[in-house]
Amino acid sequence: MNYYEVTFTCNPNNEISKDILASMLGEIGFESFNENENGILRGYVPENLFSEKEISEVITNFPLEVQISYTYELIISKNWNEEWEKHFFQPIIIDDRCAIHSTFHKDIPPVTYDIIIDPKMSFGTGHHETTSMMIAFLLDMDVKQKSFLDMGCGTAVLAILAAMKGANPVVAIDNDEWAYNNSVENIQLNHVNDIQVFLGDAGLLGSDSYDIILANINRNILLNDIHRYASCMKPGSELYMSGFYTEDMDVIKEECVKNDLEFITHQSKNNWAAVKFIKQS
Repeated sequence: MNYYEVTFTCNPNNEISKDILASMLGEIGFESFNENENGILRGYVPENLFSEKEISEVITNFPLEVQISYTYELIISKNWNEEWEKHFFQPIIIDDRCAIHSTFHKDIPPVTYDIIIDPKMSFGTGHHETTSMMIAFLLDMDVKQKSFLDMGCGTAVLAILAAMKGANPVVAIDNDEWAYNNSVENIQLNHVNDIQVFLGDAGLLGSDSYDIILANINRNILLNDIHRYASCMKPGSELYMSGFYTEDMDVIKEECVKNDLEFITHQSKNNWAAVKFIKQS
């Protein structure tokens, strides 16, 4: 698949501006982001979803006083693992509990959960604040023999960690074909083949219920799908969500209350939020 690499120059060029811009671009088809050596944001969107009109609308409707310009280049399908190795993906080591790294990383220290991720274009290496907060939640959970759902699985890093911790059964869902294929590959790399991966969205959720659901997507999709998550939870089931900003927590809580989900706690990092709810009845 061919992608457009779009380079955005923000003035001022701060993290909040870039995070908000990435979130808005994600809603028009951008799949992943990174920064160059000067901290300039680069976004990647499939060739068939690239629209200068929609990018201009994002810039026009940007909520902060920031000047934004962009350039773009069509990138023919390439070896994305090689690109990540050269430029972007560094190993993540969390105490002595968890390491997330790719096949090209060497000298990884021994940890309880050693996870191999070859990310290609998928979101979810653990570097982004939302993924790292979900990993932190998951590391402290008791998931043994509990049914587990990873919505918007990206690289399937959360599903893989859950399976390593003893969750069973484990289901991972993403609506992006590239993420789906990458998840299947990463699951095979980690020899946790008891994870079921599906291509689709919350519309796939049926009569099955889950003890634990993790959904790391974005504000609008979460708000639209909370009722679907609640419908496949039983009393005591836990729902963890991220992919939105701290200022969005109230509207997330409001929708959860409508669906008999009680707020328990939250984490925040660089204005990104992650929340925990429990199904009441």
